[in-house]
Amino acid sequence: MLAGFSRISLAQSDTEKTRAQLQQLQSDIKRINREISSASAHKNTLQQQLRQADIQLGKLKRGMADNQRAMAASTRELSILEKQYAELELARNQQQARIGIELKTAWQMGQQGQVKVLLNQESPHTVARIMGYYRYFFAARNELLGQYRETLRQLEGLKQRIADTLTQLEVQRHTLDKQRINLAKAQTNRELAVANLSANISSKGEQLKQKEQDRKELESLVRAIEEAVVTLQVPDNYQAFKGARGKMPWPLKGKPSNRFGRSRNEGKMRWQGITIPAKEGATVRAIHHGRVVYSDWLRGSGLLLIIDHGDGYMSLYAHNQSLLREVGEWVSAGTPISTVGSSGGQDRAGLYFEIRHQGKPTNPAKWCKG
Repeated sequence: MLAGFSRISLAQSDTEKTRAQLQQLQSDIKRINREISSASAHKNTLQQQLRQADIQLGKLKRGMADNQRAMAASTRELSILEKQYAELELARNQQQARIGIELKTAWQMGQQGQVKVLLNQESPHTVARIMGYYRYFFAARNELLGQYRETLRQLEGLKQRIADTLTQLEVQRHTLDKQRINLAKAQTNRELAVANLSANISSKGEQLKQKEQDRKELESLVRAIEEAVVTLQVPDNYQAFKGARGKMPWPLKGKPSNRFGRSRNEGKMRWQGITIPAKEGATVRAIHHGRVVYSDWLRGSGLLLIIDHGDGYMSLYAHNQSLLREVGEWVSAGTPISTVGSSGGQDRAGLYFEIRHQGKPTNPAKWCKG
């Protein structure tokens, strides 16, 4: 018994230790988010304006998508309720017809009367049989009336649910109209912010300098996150990232517009990841099991999401329209994590995707199949 209590105590201790480590991890990541976001936002007013415009646009798009899904669910529910109502109306009409027949039969039997049957001096067997018929008809009629009352009650309940669903749909439509108005304003604000930023960075030399600064900022973020996730705990049945090499799905379908390691910006820089052009709003999915360690806006990357997969491996998803996961959430391969956009000042929609090991970029084509 003492040994058993000892094992239980150790298990509880390990659980508390793991919980404390996870809480510390979340605290560290939130601190990094605040520091990086604050530093990028305040480097200049134009970047701050773009950051606010991208974040607002992302939230509105996500809110509209949630509302449209809710409306679709309400519409499906309304269709089901209306079908049930039609079926109950048919059942009510059939029950009414049967009740009419039962009432007519009861009236005809009433003409004979139970007392009259007894006075006819029929044999005891005949009397017993006829009295049994009476009891059967009375019981059947009562059961039919009970079913009819229940049908009416259900019809009334369905009528109220249909009315409530219609009201809910009207509220959702009104909300969607407001969201569309706000979205148009947010898109105008973002276009203005991008135009102002582009005007401020006019020459190729300034563009290259900006991109180099953006890359350094991303490198700084990755290093800070690596320091914070050294104690990241993974489930016992977790498949190592390295073991899934060449078998993982791409974050979304599409043909890359560049190749990893090729030169860019007139040979001054090299591609550390790949860009996959896609329709705005398309779903981006996690390539492997892991924990979200960054979900915020970063200069040069726009709305950025980073997943830590353990053993020093990370996947990065940039220029999103909206982010669907929060810091600290666990995700599996195929889990929706964001939607395709052009945040961060891009002129067309697409996903920028990187895989890193120990902070160094590695070719995604060697890890993802297809």
